[in-house]
Amino acid sequence: MDSEIIGQEDWGELQKNLEATIPVYDKINHFATLGQVSRWRKIVRKKLPDEGLILEIGCGPGSFAEDVRGRDLVCLDPIPEMLRIAKIRVDDKRGKRGDSRAKFVQGTAEDLPFEDNLFDTVCTLFSFRDWYDKRKGLSEVRRVLKPGGTLIIVDPAKMNYFHGFLGHFWMKYWVGTYARIVCKQKEHPWKWLTKTYINFGTTKKYTKMLIEEGFESVSGKVIFPGMATIWAGKAPELENS
Repeated sequence: MDSEIIGQEDWGELQKNLEATIPVYDKINHFATLGQVSRWRKIVRKKLPDEGLILEIGCGPGSFAEDVRGRDLVCLDPIPEMLRIAKIRVDDKRGKRGDSRAKFVQGTAEDLPFEDNLFDTVCTLFSFRDWYDKRKGLSEVRRVLKPGGTLIIVDPAKMNYFHGFLGHFWMKYWVGTYARIVCKQKEHPWKWLTKTYINFGTTKKYTKMLIEEGFESVSGKVIFPGMATIWAGKAPELENS
């Protein structure tokens, strides 16, 4: 496992642990971020276009998707149980608002089961670090985005080595202790999320990677209180012939 690729064996084990987080997913995420995760999701929702088709990669149990209002939405995740829970949760909220049903698809970022130039926006919140091949996944995202379409990524911030050390300490001891209490087990699944954080690269690294993978107008901004980064980039516009 490194900052670009997670080995298949590690990735398979990671998926098992992610599935095990479902019952307390929101509770521990809220604790781990000091409640800021709700604000970060709201920031992303404000960046979504007023119309068009949106893809969320790594939708998990639907924590972000349930409050995407008035847009056509596709939710993708590799874990069937995540999709099952997300569908119940998201469709209930969308139905009460009068929104159309979301579409739920099993798949990975590295092999998106969609045609070219389909989506106006692709977003992924706290899932990018779990992609088993980040460059391949970004290439696939660029393929399925319409020309000029936007990619938005939210994941832990790591500005430099020292900042990463503080983040590791936070994840391992602060979040880990709470997760052990909530899950009532020493070998709790959040240990794997700590492992993916340790191997996650810096904000600058992934800003550079987005550019190298062909995205334009790329930005990577660390957001208050320094726990997360929001990256954004656009698929290239079609060249005039």
